[in-house]
Amino acid sequence: PRPAGIYTAGAAQRYVNMEGYLVGKRVLILGSGDIGLIMARRMTLEGAKVLACVEVMPYSGGLTRNIVQCLQDFDIPLYLSHTIVDIQGKARVEKATVAKVDENRRPIPGTEIEFDVDTILLSVGLIPENELTRQAGIPMDPHTKGAVVYENMETGIPGVFACGNVVHVHDLVDFVSGESDLAGASAAAYVLKGEAADTVVLDLVPGNGVGYTVPQRVRPADVDRSVNISFRVRQNYGPSQITVTCGGRQLARFKRQRMAPGEMEHIALPKVLLEKADGPLTVAVEEVIAE
Repeated sequence: PRPAGIYTAGAAQRYVNMEGYLVGKRVLILGSGDIGLIMARRMTLEGAKVLACVEVMPYSGGLTRNIVQCLQDFDIPLYLSHTIVDIQGKARVEKATVAKVDENRRPIPGTEIEFDVDTILLSVGLIPENELTRQAGIPMDPHTKGAVVYENMETGIPGVFACGNVVHVHDLVDFVSGESDLAGASAAAYVLKGEAADTVVLDLVPGNGVGYTVPQRVRPADVDRSVNISFRVRQNYGPSQITVTCGGRQLARFKRQRMAPGEMEHIALPKVLLEKADGPLTVAVEEVIAE
């Protein structure tokens, strides 16, 4: 059995919030998502010593503001491209060994760092809870682990709508609220008008550098003025451009100064643009190299 002192970051947060119970005094956090970053600050403010935040990827999965406000402001080191390779302890965690990883996420011998800790918090990603979605037989997206939705948040079953974290994991509640407003209005329209007539459906395909898109399908005839597309990039980007293509033709381009996996991106595709498409739309990212 594993020794005491290993918690998910969310569980540790609940202990502090509900019971005022500090799970440990010397803490190591595995993963740099927003919950892990926020817990690094929370544990520090509650009196614990957070020794480091360890991230297996070469970039943080959290918002830049959380990296600054939760780690840098409290002098908590962030070890990118590192992971925990060993945990020691009997009744409770006593030591953790961290090592640098290569491009295939394999530990590199000779890079080990040992930490004396009594607690390890795991912040290693969220997966949408979609038991009801699966039971209903709604088509799922293997990338988001959530329901495949149309431009109005309708799922593959007519009259069933989804929004928020059951569709994809958000970084800001504002985006959840926006999706819920759209889903609610769409559901009300469905009740009043019934099922939409059969029409052309365009698939949205994640291209280079893009992990997924929401929605995954768009019916141009049902779009009023434009449709908002949300997505996440697969790596950190400096000056770059988002392109939307159809059959090799570029239909739209959006410039960005920076993008990161921890921050959701949004673009709006006008109805007139959608009407020019005659097949799947590919959303991709290209880094702009200064001449």
